Amino acid sequence: MTVASHGDVAGLFATPRTVAEHRPDGSIVLRSPEPLGEFARCTGDWLEQWAQQRPDAIFLAERGNVDQPWTTVTYAQALRKVRAAASWILAQGLSADRPVAILSDNSVDHALLALAAQHVGVPSAAISPAYSLMSKDFDKLKSMIALLDPGAIYVSALQPFAPALAAIKPLHNAQIISGNADDADALAFRAIAATPETPGVAKAFAAVTPDTIAKFLFTSGSTGTPKAVINTQRMLTSSQQAKAQTWTFLEQSRDLVILDWLPWSHTFGANHNFNLVLRNGGSLYIDAGKPAPGLFATSLANLKSVMPTVYFNVPRGFDMLIAALRSDEELRRRFFGEVKFAFYAGAALPQNLWDALAELSLQTVGHTLPMVSAWGSTETSPLATDCHFLAERSGNIGVPIPGTELKLVTSGDKLEVRVRGPNVTPGYWKAPELTRQAFDEEGFYLIGDAVKLADNARPERGLFFDGRVAEDFKLNSGTWVSVGGLRVAGIAALAPLAQDIVVAGHGGDEVRFLVFPNIAACRTLAGLPETVAATEVLAHDKIRTAIAQGLARLKQQSANSSAHATRALLLAEPPSVDGGEITDKGYINQRAVLTRRADAVARLNDDASGEWIGL
Repeated sequence: MTVASHGDVAGLFATPRTVAEHRPDGSIVLRSPEPLGEFARCTGDWLEQWAQQRPDAIFLAERGNVDQPWTTVTYAQALRKVRAAASWILAQGLSADRPVAILSDNSVDHALLALAAQHVGVPSAAISPAYSLMSKDFDKLKSMIALLDPGAIYVSALQPFAPALAAIKPLHNAQIISGNADDADALAFRAIAATPETPGVAKAFAAVTPDTIAKFLFTSGSTGTPKAVINTQRMLTSSQQAKAQTWTFLEQSRDLVILDWLPWSHTFGANHNFNLVLRNGGSLYIDAGKPAPGLFATSLANLKSVMPTVYFNVPRGFDMLIAALRSDEELRRRFFGEVKFAFYAGAALPQNLWDALAELSLQTVGHTLPMVSAWGSTETSPLATDCHFLAERSGNIGVPIPGTELKLVTSGDKLEVRVRGPNVTPGYWKAPELTRQAFDEEGFYLIGDAVKLADNARPERGLFFDGRVAEDFKLNSGTWVSVGGLRVAGIAALAPLAQDIVVAGHGGDEVRFLVFPNIAACRTLAGLPETVAATEVLAHDKIRTAIAQGLARLKQQSANSSAHATRALLLAEPPSVDGGEITDKGYINQRAVLTRRADAVARLNDDASGEWIGL
């Protein structure tokens, strides 16, 4: 066994320490030597605490557009509405077998309804609006509703959700709730939040235990029915206790302000970010923008209005932020002057974005902005590791959090990682066989990821995500292709034109890329207006030349056949929600894309095709 330590960052974080147990079978178990502290019984205890201690502090805020002032809800106001809505929930006889389903984006009403259900031991299930608003067949939404059999379904307004509601109508007899008080065919959430509080609320709240199901979160399986991951109160509260023990500044001040767009249908936005605010008495400003063309302007306007303590985003968001910071000196000074650190997740951050942020912050404030990350999944609520130290480069996912153990098992030429702890799900709702298959004989959850130790002799220096175990493949030469690492290297080499990459070449002699392009960046490079179709943009000589130059740069980094691609095909159609091409972690689902786009793979492999771009 070895115990080691590493310096902290400006008083923000605890010193990372890790114990490594090397077993006779060759596996390694990593754990923190710091015991997990006592955690709350349930999330409702946090709301009750802050309503008493900080009744007038802003808990939630939103605004309809960037020209409007923020509408705010204090902790005391939130608790009153939560108890009122909980009275209605109890009167409807809702339960784990008749939960609350929420189909809409993040909003104050969404938050209050979910908290009201949790307060009295009734699970809620936030379902990605993409399944209702972007889907063509609604098949995944139908399977989710059939599995849940909800007693209530919330939408922000009836009109945009009308086709989805019509598609699922035969599958339930739930009460439809609308955030729009003018929707005559639904019960207004405003009315529910004004229900007189009944004595049963306090009784039901007192009966909630750490084993009570708080929510169901769906994974986005590439085929078949998405799985409903059981999230217990213990999972959520133990995860936040571990976070407080690693991010020690949380206990030292109550100035946590988060401006966030990340969806609550996903564990990162909900269990990590939303609960981070609730557990620590902070303020959450709901960002109606997101890192997408036409929507990031809203995020920027909100950022100028509310500068957060910690900045959260996915790699695409950082890409767009960097461009904005370069062109706006005042925003740059405020951002690097007021944000304590930035947190990236959703996928490994390409090194070029890491370097750009470091360079900009150094130029602006004389020091580099700390960049941290973490790792986990819907099944680990989500925190399993936390990188609460200054890593040397992008991609370090940190060390096991207090209370959580990682088991590293040799799998081919990789280290498969497994997770055990109070933050891990007891299983999948109404799926006992899937639950049984998800754990090994010692109760470690089989997450399916691979990792590398940053330093074999010093485990406290963290781990690097090393892709999905099932994604890697061999070329005809017998050389293994590490899909996770090559994907990140490829995005960096093709920056800023590649938004994401799918690695192909299975059973062949060479690696090849299917590229989801950053259409906005391609338009800019080609000098083409918004009116020009994406297919025409991607066919432009400047774009094809730049992609070819990017492939050449990648080959210069390594001539090894498994470490660069010889061809790339640009995909005009974005990743499909219906096709399961985006995972619950925000990654591109490599296998689903390769299966769904077999015709694109065939064109990529066709020597006579003029579509692909070669070295």
